[in-house]
Amino acid sequence: MKNKRLLLSLMTCMAILFSVVTILPSVSKAQTNGHDPVIFIHGAGGNSTAFYGIKNYLKKQGWSDDELYAIELLNKSGVSLNNQKQLASYVDEVLKKTGKSKVDIIGHSAGGLNTLTYILDGGGSKVNDVVTLGSPNKYVTSKAPVGTDPNHKIRYTSIYSTNDYVVPTWLSTLQGAKNVQISGVDHVGMLINSKVYELIQEGLNGGGENTN
Repeated sequence: MKNKRLLLSLMTCMAILFSVVTILPSVSKAQTNGHDPVIFIHGAGGNSTAFYGIKNYLKKQGWSDDELYAIELLNKSGVSLNNQKQLASYVDEVLKKTGKSKVDIIGHSAGGLNTLTYILDGGGSKVNDVVTLGSPNKYVTSKAPVGTDPNHKIRYTSIYSTNDYVVPTWLSTLQGAKNVQISGVDHVGMLINSKVYELIQEGLNGGGENTN
């Protein structure tokens, strides 16, 4: 009889514990650590799978799957009004999902142009760090936009290569940004290069600049 009462008490405690656990609100990993969610934006003719290597590298450095998001742009031709609308909605969805107030963005080629256009068109209060890879930034602006948050300037790292035969290096530099010139890597190769990965990590960790 005593054993039965003990078993009944244990079962009651387990039921109470289970009910408490199940009613607690769930919190994603992205809400419990210090990283901003990262949004990857592919270039013209590209797709979201282009960032597979970079995502895996960042996960090894401490980012979680819940912090890494790659948008699949509907318009693959480059910069467009539809892309800006889609990106704006995507950023808002990521912020809502993660509970964060700002995102970091990595843009390859035309992905950098879409990033800058989004920021200049009103998204500047929702962006923290920006890293562009072989992006012809000067097609949008020659000066790194500061954003619209009075308490924080957006920090930029523009990475470009002397061996990029698609985008000339002079198009990639941004006044006020941290401009990093590398060599031995072509336009697409920047997506799979270990040195570029290290520079990306540095940029996401506050290593970018904005002296404007």
